[in-house]
Amino acid sequence: METGNKVTITVEATVHKPVGEVWKYWTEPQHITKWCAASDEWHAPNAENDLRVGGKFLTRMEAKDGSFGFDFSGVYDEVRINELISYTLGDERKVTITFISQGNDTKVIETFEAETTNSVEMQQAGWQAILDNFKKYSESSKED
Repeated sequence: METGNKVTITVEATVHKPVGEVWKYWTEPQHITKWCAASDEWHAPNAENDLRVGGKFLTRMEAKDGSFGFDFSGVYDEVRINELISYTLGDERKVTITFISQGNDTKVIETFEAETTNSVEMQQAGWQAILDNFKKYSESSKED
């Protein structure tokens, strides 16, 4: 069992929306399915979210051509509304998302433990692409 030498990766974006709206877009399944993809070739056809300590989440991520798909899931360790979400993935990696209110903008900082299959650079690029997709969706959304 490896302990102490985990690589952590951080991605971030500033979303030009107030923190309450950003939180809603990040946590509500009907929004998650609209932004949770790293590229236009992928989508998230289903999302479930029980946003509470001990609650579980699951987002189904699939290639649009049906060639590949996987469940991104975990259990919440800490939830502070409009401030912080931390969870543990199925493979025991830890993820923390911090939401920092900056007036009408919100800085979203996501830190996660790297897995060992793909390069750190590939993981950072993939997670950043999803976060950028979230920013784009959030800023263009007119829903309440």
